[in-house]
Amino acid sequence: MSSLRERMNRLRSSATGAVSSTGGAPAGAGEPLSREPELEVTIEGSLETIIEDNKETNLLANSKANELDASHTASSDGAVSQSATEETEAGPEQLPESWLAMGVKLKTNEVGTFLLREVKYAAAHQHGIHRLSELKEASKGLSAFHGDQISAEHLLILDLETTGLGVGTGNVPFMVGIAYWQEQQFIVEQALIRHPAEERAMLAYLKEKLTTYAYLVTYNGRTFDWPVMLNRFILNGFGSKVWAPLHLDFLHPARSIWRNTLASCRLSHVEEERLGIERVDDVPGSLAPQLYFQYLADQNPEPLAGVFRHNEIDMLSLASLAIRFGHLLCGEAGRGPLPMPEEPEEIVRTGLWLEKMGQAEKAERLFSVAEQHPGMTLNALLLLAARDKKAGNWRRAVLLWQKAVMLPLKFGASDDSAFIELAMYYEHKLKDYESALLYADEALQMALSHPLRGRQTAKQRAELAELRKRTLRLQGKIGRKLGNHGT
Repeated sequence: MSSLRERMNRLRSSATGAVSSTGGAPAGAGEPLSREPELEVTIEGSLETIIEDNKETNLLANSKANELDASHTASSDGAVSQSATEETEAGPEQLPESWLAMGVKLKTNEVGTFLLREVKYAAAHQHGIHRLSELKEASKGLSAFHGDQISAEHLLILDLETTGLGVGTGNVPFMVGIAYWQEQQFIVEQALIRHPAEERAMLAYLKEKLTTYAYLVTYNGRTFDWPVMLNRFILNGFGSKVWAPLHLDFLHPARSIWRNTLASCRLSHVEEERLGIERVDDVPGSLAPQLYFQYLADQNPEPLAGVFRHNEIDMLSLASLAIRFGHLLCGEAGRGPLPMPEEPEEIVRTGLWLEKMGQAEKAERLFSVAEQHPGMTLNALLLLAARDKKAGNWRRAVLLWQKAVMLPLKFGASDDSAFIELAMYYEHKLKDYESALLYADEALQMALSHPLRGRQTAKQRAELAELRKRTLRLQGKIGRKLGNHGT
């Protein structure tokens, strides 16, 4: 407004001077100005002109500011920047060569931009002991998880790289990997955000992608990956009902089968020990957040190449796990590309998992293999015997307990479970109190001679008291039986 007043004052001054120079009385002569009405018209007309001029000036200034902002944005994102004095508009953003070398492309949608990397694998690609083409047949077995028929095209694999470990709102998935089977190819897509402002565009893209699949395949995704994603959808305004997939979380069957036979059930350990996958120069997943923060600090994307590769292998390994569990559920253990487990406890645990998944006949085949295994261990015997006891298969349960009590004790350890089970069986099923007392007394002596008896827990003390009570009861039954025979 001050500039407007100044221009009006200058206009008045120039108008007054113009009147004086065109035949009017000289200034200060005291004569009236004969052309005063014309001066008022001239000022009013000039004010309209000034307002219009100001509008044009503001529009031009805004246009220039927009050009400068676009030029600055393009420059900060690595595209060729334009001079602030140039009149031409900024061209489309261009990624620097460091991104392009990793196969990363700029993805644009109606919300904004983010980065996307896509890798396609042929069906014949070998990942460890399995070919990706096996997913077509093995996926039929995965129907046991939810009871509906599954094909490879129904599965979407998800794996995140995040800034933290929790599932709260502060944990941001800076890289979201998805993989799926399409037209005889296994396709891996990895979306990455260069800064938080790109997250909504990435989520908008994923929302459209996710909802075309029925099943979500993860490793611990039920309690981590999917809750994290759902939080991000909610925080970005997409709501909580973006997608309701049927979940296939392979961490749970992995733990059911390998909890005692593998040192760890981490995906990297399972894939190495059971899927024949060996990672070379792999970036540990625990380092991914640190490398991302390093990128945010120096804008050098090269260290993220290792994170892309780590995430990609995770999804290939999840496909291999899907193949393995699918083959198991189809009854293919020991046939074709799926070898029979070597350790007897793993055979038993695999059978127990199959039985839990409703595959009783396939489970029984593995139980029979375990029963005949020459290296049957105490844990394997007790596991299978407990299953048979629950199922009412007393013949095999007793045989397994008898095998267990014959195993030599190792390193001074003792396990009286089989002795106690046999004592209960002979007492309650066969009414053979003498044999029952024999096993009960052996279990009592083992408990009394335990090297850590002085540091027993309350539960162990209660079990010891129960053993003493059992032996006394059996002695009483034997005494009454002998007395009855005597009379």
